[in-house]
Amino acid sequence: MTTAALRGRFAPSPSGRMHLGNVWAALLSWLSVKSRGGQWILRIEDLDPGRSKEEYARLIEDDLHWLGLDWDEGGLSAEGPHAPYVQSLRSGLYADAFRKLEEKGLLYRCRCTRADIMATQAPHQADGRVVYSGRCRPSARPPFTLSDERGAVRLCVPDREVNFTDALFGPQSFNLAQQCGDFVVRRADGAWAYQLAVVVDDAEMGVTEVARGCDLLFSAAQQLYLYDLLELPAPEFLHLPLLCNASGQRLSKRDASLSLEELRKHRSPEEIIGYLAHLAGLIPRPEACRPADLLEAYDLRKLPCTNNITDIAPTI
Repeated sequence: MTTAALRGRFAPSPSGRMHLGNVWAALLSWLSVKSRGGQWILRIEDLDPGRSKEEYARLIEDDLHWLGLDWDEGGLSAEGPHAPYVQSLRSGLYADAFRKLEEKGLLYRCRCTRADIMATQAPHQADGRVVYSGRCRPSARPPFTLSDERGAVRLCVPDREVNFTDALFGPQSFNLAQQCGDFVVRRADGAWAYQLAVVVDDAEMGVTEVARGCDLLFSAAQQLYLYDLLELPAPEFLHLPLLCNASGQRLSKRDASLSLEELRKHRSPEEIIGYLAHLAGLIPRPEACRPADLLEAYDLRKLPCTNNITDIAPTI
C-alpha cells in the first residue's frame, strides 16, 4: 500500500467532553498513519439523537486542535474543506446499504428492548456483552421478508468463523453465531445502528486502518461480515489497550478529573501528549512534546500488548 492510500480516522461520539482515554486513541491513530505519510480524518458519530449534542462536537474539534491533532480535509460528505464528517448527515448512504441487505433476505424485525437501547452505541466488552439469543428470528431459514411491523431490525448471522489479524494483538477468530449473535442494523426508533453506519462510512471515506480500543475486537468480526455482504473493501485493524482507572474500569466521562475540561485548566497540551507517549512506550519519560515531535519515535512494536493499562494517575 502506498503512503498516499493510507487513511486513518478518529470517530468520537459527541455525548460529552473528551477524556484522556479518547485522546490516547486519537493520538495513536494519528501517529500510526501520519508516521507513514498517510491521512487522518475526523468523523462525528452522532447517530443517537438523545445523547448527541452539537456543543460537544464543537468542543471535540477545539480540543483536537489544541492538542495538535489536526485532521486532513474531508470529501464530498464533509461540511467544507476542513470540517469533520457528520453521521447524521449521511442517512441516505445507510439506507442504500440497508436495502442491499434486505434484498439478500437476511433482515428481520425484533422487539427486544436491549437492542433499542444499545444499537447506536459502540459496544464495549468491559460493560458486559450480551449475545442475542435469536428469540425473534423467523423459524424458517433465510431468505426472510422484512415485515412493516414496529421494532428494531436485526441481521441474521451464520454459524461461521471470522478470522483476521490485528496489527497489535495478532490473529483473531470469532464465531458469528456463538460470540456475536444476530445484531441490530436499525433501531426501533429508526436510528441507524453503529455497526452498519461505521462500515458504510469507513468504506466510503477510504479508511484503510481503524485504530480503536481493544474492547471493540468483537465488533471487527461483525463489521467484516458486513463488508463481505455489501461487497465493500475492509480496512486493517489496530486495537489498542484501554486506559483504566484505579478500579480497573476503562476511562469514561465519569472520570471527571481526566476530562479535557479539567485537564486544560492545569496542563499544557504538550504535557498531556508527553504523558500518553510515555504510557505508549514511545519516550522513556513523560516529557512535554507535540504529536509532530513523535512521528519519528512512533513504532507499533513499542506499544504495550495488553488489554488494560491501569497505572493511570487520577490527575496528570
